[in-house]
Amino acid sequence: MGPDATAARRRSLLLLLLLLLWSGALALAGSPHRVLHDLLSEQRLLEVEDLSLSLLQGGRLGPLSLPPGLPDLDPECRELLLDFARSSAELTGCLVRSARPVRLCQTCYPLFQQVAGKMDNISRAVGNTSESHSCARSLLMADRMQIVVILSEFFNSTWQKANCANCLTNKSEELSNSTLYFLSLFNHTLTCFEHNLQEVCKNCREAYKTLSNLYNEMQKMNELENKAESGTHLCIDVEDAMNITRKLWSRTFNCSVPCSDTVPVIAVSVFILFLPVVFYLSSFLHSEQKKRKLILPKRLKSSTSFANIQENSN
Repeated sequence: MGPDATAARRRSLLLLLLLLLWSGALALAGSPHRVLHDLLSEQRLLEVEDLSLSLLQGGRLGPLSLPPGLPDLDPECRELLLDFARSSAELTGCLVRSARPVRLCQTCYPLFQQVAGKMDNISRAVGNTSESHSCARSLLMADRMQIVVILSEFFNSTWQKANCANCLTNKSEELSNSTLYFLSLFNHTLTCFEHNLQEVCKNCREAYKTLSNLYNEMQKMNELENKAESGTHLCIDVEDAMNITRKLWSRTFNCSVPCSDTVPVIAVSVFILFLPVVFYLSSFLHSEQKKRKLILPKRLKSSTSFANIQENSN
């Protein structure tokens, strides 16, 4: 059957269907407005659509599958996309669950490495075949939104802002020794707070001082290692843990740590305080001494002239 005959048969069937529906509507309703309402009702339109599809497909007048020209992903490419979707969902859940208190670097770094690996598999387009390059283009550059690229950039930006690399080893495979030691002291300090609620300032002072000193040393080491980069921070997990500890120590328990250099500080402060007194006193004495030096020659001159007058009178 040619294309013209197929189109003609399709038009005939549709016309017959509409006539049947129109006649049924006229039999059930008495006014044209009611007929129009029935024809445009949702139920009536659904019946027309279902019957039209069944007639067209039964008469082999319509397509039974999508045209071959529509874009679709090959199985390997779709598997890469599904792997990235699963790993992205796991990482997103981990980031949200670790938001407060902040534990995202120590908890989510394996998932971040997994997402980065999935993205590398997509972007590298494993192999040199045209199909692999087509997969990379389809997933990364086929549309304006580029959802896969946006998600990957979001994860990378979050990881950099948190400075999680500072908590990990050079290869980012595990937590560094300094981070593990700090977290151990942090847990020990919180345990001390919990078990000594009435005597925190006395019984937990050494634990708090040890943790605070370690944090200061880590800050100094980080500044030395990143001299070229201004405003560098420790990873967010360490910073948040130290902030929590300091708030508990100073605000909740109202504790303080006396400075070990109190005596030198007091001595220097007293010396600076008395400097103006010493300055003004020395200035006063120096000015009085100058006055005496200026007056003495006048007295000598007057006594000498008085002696000359007496000699002349004699």
